[in-house]
Amino acid sequence: MQSIVGTWRLVAATARDANGQLLPPPYGSKGMGRVTFSAEGRMMSVVCDGRPELPPGVHRDYSSYCGNYTFDGARLVTRVDAASDPTRIGSEQVRDVRFDGDRMILRPPPRRSNDGTEQRELAWERLAAE
Repeated sequence: MQSIVGTWRLVAATARDANGQLLPPPYGSKGMGRVTFSAEGRMMSVVCDGRPELPPGVHRDYSSYCGNYTFDGARLVTRVDAASDPTRIGSEQVRDVRFDGDRMILRPPPRRSNDGTEQRELAWERLAAE
């Protein structure tokens, strides 16, 4: 089983609709993010739209959370105890995990969007091992 322990940098974020068609990228065209997993089972994640200027009327996407996690080699489950969105506190954030070369790909469950359902994938490259 490949280890997720360490600090990772967001390198790509994609979203697809229910038919598999690409949607505009989450976090704009310049998503920024870090996720860190400790060997003791603690994690934190921060992602945002990293564009210096946003078009008029566009709000900056931002999300952060942390908590204790478990990882079985294919599924990551985090029990959230702090978050930028208070409705996440006490929830379990579940992500399918796969590796593509040196990249870790996290895939949350499908989510509702303005246009129906979207499936996101976030690709991460390791910056440092713990």
